[in-house]
Amino acid sequence: MSVSSPASPVPVSPASSSSAAAAAAGPTQAELLDFVRRAAADAELIASLPLDPEGRTWVRLAGPGGSEAWLIGWPPGTGTGWHDHTDSVGAFVTAAGELKENALAARLPTDGWKTLELSDGVDRERRLSVGKGRAFGRHHVHEVLNESSDRHAVSVHAYHPPLPQIRRYSRSGQTLRLEQVERPQDWQ
Repeated sequence: MSVSSPASPVPVSPASSSSAAAAAAGPTQAELLDFVRRAAADAELIASLPLDPEGRTWVRLAGPGGSEAWLIGWPPGTGTGWHDHTDSVGAFVTAAGELKENALAARLPTDGWKTLELSDGVDRERRLSVGKGRAFGRHHVHEVLNESSDRHAVSVHAYHPPLPQIRRYSRSGQTLRLEQVERPQDWQ
C-alpha cells in the first residue's frame, strides 16, 4: 500500500462558520458534506494525488473546524472492508471514477460485543459517481469499493471529531463479527 503524506495537511478553504458556538462544537454532517463536495470539485487538488496501481494512496487535507480530512485514491478492485468510525460523524464524495458503498441501516451497540446477527432488510447499497456522496452519523457501519476493473477512483472524506479509532468487521451472511480496532498511529 502506498501512502503519500505531506509534512502538513494540504489546505482547502473551509466555509465560514456562522457562529463561534458552532465552531467550538465542530462542523455538522452537512458542513462536512459541503466541504468534501467543494474539495472534490477542485480539479487541481484531485490531479495532485499520486495514484498507485497496487494500493490505495492518500493525502491528509486541512478540514473545517478541527475535522480530519483525506483525499484518497482507489485502484481498480480495491475497497475498505466493513468498518465504522466509532464516535465521529463524516462525509465523503467521489471526485473521479465511481465508488460503491454497502452500508447497514441499523443502529449497532457501541461496545461490549464481538458477534451480531443482523436482521433482514438492513443492507443498503449506493453507487456514487463523480460529485455524488453522502454524510453519515456516529457508528455508521459500511464498506467502500472501487469495483472498476480498469479505472482508478478518487474521493474526499472528512470526519469530526478526528478519528479516535476505526473498528473493522468481517461479514458472513447476516453475521457481523468485530475483528480489529485500529488507532490513528496504525494508519498515519
